[in-house]
Amino acid sequence: MTSIRALLDNSPIISMKTSASIAARYSSDRRRVIGPAPAAESYLVVDRIIDAALQTGCQAVHPGYGFLSENADFAEAVIEAGLSFIGPKAETIRLMGAKQTAREVMAAAGVPIVPGYQASDKDEDLLAAAASLGFPLLVKATAGGGGKGMRLVEAEAQLAEAIQAARREAFKAFGH
Repeated sequence: MTSIRALLDNSPIISMKTSASIAARYSSDRRRVIGPAPAAESYLVVDRIIDAALQTGCQAVHPGYGFLSENADFAEAVIEAGLSFIGPKAETIRLMGAKQTAREVMAAAGVPIVPGYQASDKDEDLLAAAASLGFPLLVKATAGGGGKGMRLVEAEAQLAEAIQAARREAFKAFGH
């Protein structure tokens, strides 16, 4: 929080909270309710966040970590609303948010890449790929961020349930 205050020349910090978290103590100067506790009804509703920022006189928006920090459309919406976005450019977010594309770009840049599989999301293809990669492995839903939809799988017997659990968690958190 200190670095953000310095960046904004000691401007007030306003945090966006759900109706369930508004009573908790935070290091912000003011809090603004943006909806109920489910993320799909609050932290992921871009218009509510932009409206709250504009109504409170914000000049800049920091997306936090997870949720909209990996959403290029959110970064663009902040800029289009006349606010500064504290984070990477939308095109960078979009590039790095497409997991397969990000892996390809990083590999081309010489960054070591952990072996993985991204081709098909059909269960039979995933099971075959897992057998080829070996265990333990990490199942990661392509939708989401912030660690949502990730499952450690230590043995083949755990794989089918881990795939389904990752899908359910990503859908519940992000609606896709």
